[in-house]
Amino acid sequence: MIKNFKWLLLVSLTFVACNNDDDTTVGEIPVSPGTANFTKYVALGDSFAAGFSDGALFKKGQENSYPNLLAQEFAAAGGGVFSSPFMAADNVGGFSVGGVQATSPRLYLDSSSGTPTPTPVPGVSANTLTERLTGAFNNVGIPGAKSFHLLFNGYAGANPYFGRFASSATATVLGDALAQNPTFFSLWIGGNDALGYALNGGVPTSQDAVNGNDLTPTTTFTAAYNALATQLSASGRKGVVANLPYVTALPYFTTVPFNAVPLNAATATQLNSGYAAYNGGLAVAQTMGLISAAEKTKRTITFAAGQNAVVMVDSYLTNLGALGLPSYRQATSADLLVLPSRSIIGTAVGGNPAQVNGVSVPLADKWVLSSDEIVEIKAATDAYNIVIQAAATANNLAFVDAKTTMDQLSTPTGINFNTYSMTSTYVTGGSFSLDGFHPSARGYALITNLFIDAINAKYGSTLKKKDGRDFGILYPKVIN
Repeated sequence: MIKNFKWLLLVSLTFVACNNDDDTTVGEIPVSPGTANFTKYVALGDSFAAGFSDGALFKKGQENSYPNLLAQEFAAAGGGVFSSPFMAADNVGGFSVGGVQATSPRLYLDSSSGTPTPTPVPGVSANTLTERLTGAFNNVGIPGAKSFHLLFNGYAGANPYFGRFASSATATVLGDALAQNPTFFSLWIGGNDALGYALNGGVPTSQDAVNGNDLTPTTTFTAAYNALATQLSASGRKGVVANLPYVTALPYFTTVPFNAVPLNAATATQLNSGYAAYNGGLAVAQTMGLISAAEKTKRTITFAAGQNAVVMVDSYLTNLGALGLPSYRQATSADLLVLPSRSIIGTAVGGNPAQVNGVSVPLADKWVLSSDEIVEIKAATDAYNIVIQAAATANNLAFVDAKTTMDQLSTPTGINFNTYSMTSTYVTGGSFSLDGFHPSARGYALITNLFIDAINAKYGSTLKKKDGRDFGILYPKVIN
């Protein structure tokens, strides 16, 4: 009945670093640590600190992580060796079990079909779930970690990325970091406290025990974050922390349009006939005083020739189960469809042309962040950011306003990074990788400069910043 919804990318991009040899600077300021001491730097955080990109953790991505890039600049100001728990040099990403890929490998942009498509790289990662590394590592960024996970005894058993290099089965991330007696630290944590809920379309654990992921309560976040900041900055240790952008501004949530259903007049008429009984039931519910006129209008489903809004399930609507009416409505511009929904919208269920996802079959909650769920996420993020700002002030730490930067990237003009205009647009904006919520290599370089600006401003250091022209947007199928 309706052609499958396909996302078309306008350009095919490759990972190429530009030569910068002809760029000279006159009268450079000597690099100095200021009042900071970069001798032993440790980085704590989540997947952003680890260097996660294109849906996986792989060596080249780790090398371009912002802690690794920061450490390169710290080296010129007295910084010591910075070790990372690198994945295998095959750059497949993820883990394997018994020679079979167990977790998702990284994505690359495959243009062989004529339509650039994010595609898993072939091969099997040499990293296994049972692999254990020895030694101490300065980068203890853990993909998937929430604020309170960094304090959790036994987290190594729950998270394979930490498990492969944790000092013991009962180690904490914070404990392993402090055991190295760092002189400087970075802490960027809290994104997953909201992102997990958002990635699952706002479906909480109470509704989906398998895939659910609740927002971290503010009280839990406050206790965890203050413990982290206090212990890391003990004895006057210096460091830098960053606040949290709204995850709903990430291209994972802003790429698929709410009105992604193209219809001709005949199909629209047919669909309107199919929803007539539902719309009539809404009128009855209003007459009975069960819903307001505004909610009746909000829930009424109508189609016309041209682009139409998808039909979705919305658990925040008044429950009309007593009348046999489900909680359906059409999406609006205030709702956000998750990136994977692009492969679902317009497809026939079980091959039945009368059962089309997003049209005659409403999209399940996991495919859409409703306007109410977005409000919840933003409120939680605002509360987390108050805690982070207060902790930075109380512990006299450098502070990175990552939220403001993300707000700027979300504008049409974006941010100028050397010769590039960077935005949050999926792929072509240059800031984010193919998974839609982790940075590209150039995005990580931009983040590095935000941290350097904050450190220089707080501690009077004169660290140099990265040049965006040295970093690409996409990694190729094969990384040498």
